[in-house]
Amino acid sequence: MRYILLLFLSLSFASFAKPTNVADIDNFSEAKTYLRTHLPKDAQTFYCGCDIKKKGKKLEPDLESCGYKARNPTLKNGHPNPRVHRIEWEHIVSAWEFGHQLQCWQDGGRKNCIKVSEQFRLMEADIHNLVPAVGEVNGDRSNYKFAMLPQEKGRYGLCDMKIDFKNKLVEPPMRARKKIAEAYFYMEKKYGLQISDKQRKLYQVWLSNTHQ
Repeated sequence: MRYILLLFLSLSFASFAKPTNVADIDNFSEAKTYLRTHLPKDAQTFYCGCDIKKKGKKLEPDLESCGYKARNPTLKNGHPNPRVHRIEWEHIVSAWEFGHQLQCWQDGGRKNCIKVSEQFRLMEADIHNLVPAVGEVNGDRSNYKFAMLPQEKGRYGLCDMKIDFKNKLVEPPMRARKKIAEAYFYMEKKYGLQISDKQRKLYQVWLSNTHQ
């Protein structure tokens, strides 16, 4: 319990008072509503550190505040890419990753897990594994595993997010690495998430680096 509390307090993007009904959140939609309505005024996107602006019920990244440059500013039809200008809630441990470890996914994918598995719904809705991200980054990260990519170049202006689309790997900016490690070990402790030896070694390094 102490570990879970420390993790919650360490996530700056969720540094708000925990209401008594937070334990009642049991689906992804409720989790997103809760996080949006309790977002701190000084909140920033998880990977790129963009300030977040509230426009009614919508959240938008302030791209100028973090020097973000869109990888794909327009769609194939020439229209602006809407994901560049909206905040999406990213699963640090992707739904694909924890879902694939459950039988419900093998029987019918994510839709089936949402329908038949309480454990999946709780994992999908766990606010300790959810962070605000620029929609384009969330989409590009997809379900790729985290890694170190020294030969890869960033694709998002001053946001040092590196993605190897061919090998489906992501190197997150320094600012996000420790919290990524914390989220993985939290999901392992609470839900029995299986972490490979290679990934575990990487996250242990990130966790021990006090400069991240």
